[in-house]
Amino acid sequence: MNGGASNLRWALGLAASALLGALAAAVLVRREPAPADLDLSPRTSHAAEAAAASGAPAVPTAGKEFSRPFVASARAVMPAVVHIEVFQKAQTYQNEDWNQFEDDFFRRFFGQPGRPLRPQPQERVQRGQGSGVIVDARGYILTNNHVVGQADRIRVQLADKRTFDAKLVGADERSDVAVIKIEGKDLPAARLGDSGRLEVGEWVLAIGNPFGLDQTVTSGVVSALGRTKVVDIQNQDFIQTDAAINPGNSGGPLANLDGEVVGINTAIYSRSGGSMGIGFAIPINMARTIMSDLIAHGKVIRGWLGVRPQDVTEDMARALKLPRPSGALVAEVFPDSPGAEAGIQERDVIVGFNGKEVGSAEEFLNAVGFAGVGRTVELKLYRDGKPQTVQAKVAERTPEVEASETGTETLEKLGLVVRELTPEIREQLGLRRNAAGVVVVEVKPRSPAANAGFEPGVIIEEVNKKPVNSVPELKKALGADVDTTLLKVRYRGRAVYLALKMK
Repeated sequence: MNGGASNLRWALGLAASALLGALAAAVLVRREPAPADLDLSPRTSHAAEAAAASGAPAVPTAGKEFSRPFVASARAVMPAVVHIEVFQKAQTYQNEDWNQFEDDFFRRFFGQPGRPLRPQPQERVQRGQGSGVIVDARGYILTNNHVVGQADRIRVQLADKRTFDAKLVGADERSDVAVIKIEGKDLPAARLGDSGRLEVGEWVLAIGNPFGLDQTVTSGVVSALGRTKVVDIQNQDFIQTDAAINPGNSGGPLANLDGEVVGINTAIYSRSGGSMGIGFAIPINMARTIMSDLIAHGKVIRGWLGVRPQDVTEDMARALKLPRPSGALVAEVFPDSPGAEAGIQERDVIVGFNGKEVGSAEEFLNAVGFAGVGRTVELKLYRDGKPQTVQAKVAERTPEVEASETGTETLEKLGLVVRELTPEIREQLGLRRNAAGVVVVEVKPRSPAANAGFEPGVIIEEVNKKPVNSVPELKKALGADVDTTLLKVRYRGRAVYLALKMK
């Protein structure tokens, strides 16, 4: 038993003991008749008694007055908060340590002739749980992809204990947002607020079903905004809060004191598995946009400019003559992309997007992704230390685009820097004028490419039997989801094959 479970059970044991004691005491009190002169009426405070004596209206205590917005917000949102239970089929083996029998020694002494050594898989159903919030009276529920994305069956219980089977409308891995739907009458729906108006220090409530405890409310403040690099997803712009968020809260709402949903609780930072005062929620403005796409198209349609950004460090800011280390440094501009057509160049630093400040690469990618396909946007940037403004038309981020960008990241991980074969390079390397392929100009030391035998001057001609005649074609080919890639290369006039381990 782990410490977290032990502490929880210990705490629950104390609570149960206290409850039983209180019930026993209550029973004893009821059995003992009260004296006729005993005043059992509710007590009032001295302040209230003084006010009543003077004829002035009673003044609520400071604590009661302070808590009223919390109570009102909880009452407004809680009816729309749901408990989600998911079921997923999984294949397991009766003996989880069966891999040891693959060893020849165990095969010899424990294998049974005429029977397969490895047992047949058994199918069982795994169960999980989370939270969600009804955001439309038609039955649409916002939650997390990691709660329902892989489920074979989804069951939803409302605050009034009604239970429904739900269907998955759509899920988005890049943002961890999912939408499910139930069919029912008189469904309560929460109001959605504007997460763009949130401020650090503002009070918020986290509502959900931590550890299966339905309709639990915790309070805290907004600790930070725009948090990135929190979890392993691509679109991150988290609200950080110290309102207690625990396992089972995922997918539940983060509400402001106006009774509006401003975020969807998603992740926690924890060393114990429980709340440590650092929780994260997806801003409702992002979740609302994603939800609309999932309902209308079954997927999220994201924008693309063909610009690969990276964060600006303090040293980079000095080298690029920037006023401060902020913005998105353009590391690469893809050929024939909207960014290239707009005149964006490598080493440009984008600091503004449609009038809003851009502080990091993640902010820039989110701004582009949700700007709207076909829309013309204005970018403010620094080039050689001088401010400029350009306009670009947002295109759709297609699977082909994904493959090309994945290929770029793969090149970096492999330790390869490549260039197109220009007439000058062909002449320098003594190649034919019509020689095709991509030339390796740099190999990072101790990288997978270096270990595979790549050197500067190697010409990559084929990837997995497919010819590559340009850098984009190479990136697309390397973006394939495989363990090992076979490349045909030419070095010093000789054709050889090299295998690259991709994972």
